Amino acid sequence: MDSFLELEREFSRPDPEVADGAIAERFRGYLPVVVDVETGGFKSATDALLEIAAIPILMNGNGEVFCSETLECEVEPFEGANIEASALQFTGINLDNPDRAGLPEKEALTHIFQPIRKLLKSQNCKRAILVAHNAHFDLGFVNAASERCDMKRNPFHPFSCFDTATLAGLAYGQTVLARACEEANIPFDSKSAHSAAYDTEKTAELFCKIVNKWHRLQQ
Repeated sequence: MDSFLELEREFSRPDPEVADGAIAERFRGYLPVVVDVETGGFKSATDALLEIAAIPILMNGNGEVFCSETLECEVEPFEGANIEASALQFTGINLDNPDRAGLPEKEALTHIFQPIRKLLKSQNCKRAILVAHNAHFDLGFVNAASERCDMKRNPFHPFSCFDTATLAGLAYGQTVLARACEEANIPFDSKSAHSAAYDTEKTAELFCKIVNKWHRLQQ
């Protein structure tokens, strides 16, 4: 096979049977965890974290990666947080919705971090590495919230990350998530976009597809 496009026609979802510890060997002891955050603005130090979702990536016995379960949580804005009206309009988040089950930041981060730390142990990984589309934005909000809450066991590497915008630019010539998914033949519903869970799931699918294509090119 000479190209990603030829491999595209042969792509099939990996058999989700975990090969314990294999993911640690693939990424130098790191566990990739795909993350998306929805926020009240662009400044992690001052703007509210409103939603967070995460999907750890695992590996099967054939060396192919796949998405594990989705972890997600709505988050209560921290005291004094800035929330831009334009951000709420963009994400469609209604903070006054009675069905919104937001947790305080520390509880929300604990809800996300605890399962990740368990996987680090079971997969023999030393640290999680955040994967996201324009990843430093998401990592900045995760780090800022962790610092505000004085979280002692943030599982993520403090500055290293994997950026699917860069990877998709290499693999498909597209850096916008929706367009990259289109090129990768991953269904993408623009009406569902800008929720943390949906964007995380699509980013995770894209990351797995690119990593698995590269794996097959090496065979």
